[in-house]
Amino acid sequence: MEPGPPGCSGPAEPGPRLRRLCGADQEASAALLSRAGAEAELQRCVPAVAAVLPAGGSGERMGVPTPKQFCPILDRPLISYTLQALERVCWIKDIVVAVTRENMEAMKAIIQRYQHQRISLVEAGVTRHRSIFSGLKALAQDQPDSQLSKPEVVIIHDAVRPFVEEDVLLKVVTAAKEHGAAGAIRPLVSTVICPSADGCLDQSLDRARHRASEMPQAFLFDVIYEAYQQCSDYDLEFGTECLHLALKYCHIKAKLVEGSPDLWKVTYKRDLYAAESIIKERISQQICMVMDTKEDEEHIGHRLEEMLKNELSHVKVTSGALGHTGRDLQQIILEQCYNFVCVNVRAYEFEETQKLLDVLKESDLSILYPVVVISVHFLDCKSVPFGQKMENLTQIREFAKEVKKRNILLCGLLIYYPQDEQKLQDSLRQGATIIATLIKERNSGLVGQLLVA
Repeated sequence: MEPGPPGCSGPAEPGPRLRRLCGADQEASAALLSRAGAEAELQRCVPAVAAVLPAGGSGERMGVPTPKQFCPILDRPLISYTLQALERVCWIKDIVVAVTRENMEAMKAIIQRYQHQRISLVEAGVTRHRSIFSGLKALAQDQPDSQLSKPEVVIIHDAVRPFVEEDVLLKVVTAAKEHGAAGAIRPLVSTVICPSADGCLDQSLDRARHRASEMPQAFLFDVIYEAYQQCSDYDLEFGTECLHLALKYCHIKAKLVEGSPDLWKVTYKRDLYAAESIIKERISQQICMVMDTKEDEEHIGHRLEEMLKNELSHVKVTSGALGHTGRDLQQIILEQCYNFVCVNVRAYEFEETQKLLDVLKESDLSILYPVVVISVHFLDCKSVPFGQKMENLTQIREFAKEVKKRNILLCGLLIYYPQDEQKLQDSLRQGATIIATLIKERNSGLVGQLLVA
């Protein structure tokens, strides 16, 4: 079977299943039905697949008291991002996570809070291989209380590799079905050398001929389960490479699949900051401008929108209106946009922002990622004194305090609206720069703040 294009997820970070919004239009429903049809078609083409995630490590190399799989990134545990990457793939039927007994309740809480689906928990062993074996046993249907079905192919993946994409998963599964085993590889970035007993160089490997073994790996279930049943206590205690077990005990030569650069493993503390940076970059790729005067091309909000497009040439900037049914905004929410700029054109009202916040609170959009909302207001000093404007806008702090409980980060932006065209252009440009920074940095410390451009 040749790998085909992924049918049920794309490279963009997806969100949770959203509750049906009031007034959702027929186009949104049709889009969902079309996607469901594509998912069903892909499921017919792919063998029965399950995944096993060993997550019993202590994270000693990271040097923090919390096991690295539970370390927070944007206030959300790292393992939740990995689960999301797997569960968004519609043809993975079951995901088995092996965690230690002392972390079992914490893992259950993570699954409930972030609404993860198709997850089963088993108790981890004292080593990586023992944890994987526990997961395989749960899928083998030889446990008395197991409700899982044995898959044809099983994926083994690390709980701390959150950026795996569906196309890589499909490639290793397809190769495993044909060859019995398959694994992702990457070029070596450093030459591997072998030191002698006295600490001197003994030999070095030709970097061009060797590769780094990465995750995910996939196996015909019967192959890898037989290998684990046969392997020695030494293998279970000190081994790390699953592909080697399939070769050693089942004589299966794994097909090696070129992996993408984002398959790296979060290992050290600095990797947490790198992972956070990647996540912020991914969820900052789309911005929705919400305006109450959609048809007016001269509307000041549209001028700000154009300025923002120039400021962020690589980001998709769209505009929508709340209207009576909010159908434009609902469609944008279904597309998983996590950044909203709400333009309030009246003197000092939060009417549009309040409508937007109400819609966002009714959705489940902010469960997985913080949603940034920037409430934009314009100041014409001839009509409203600056002090009065600032005083009226301080109520944003109360709004922000309330919605932050729902993982919505609300900030205010006051843009000076002079009569001089050049000065107006400068104000809009400065406002666009502030908006771009707020969205990219997602700094929770600025929640409730009112910035001035």
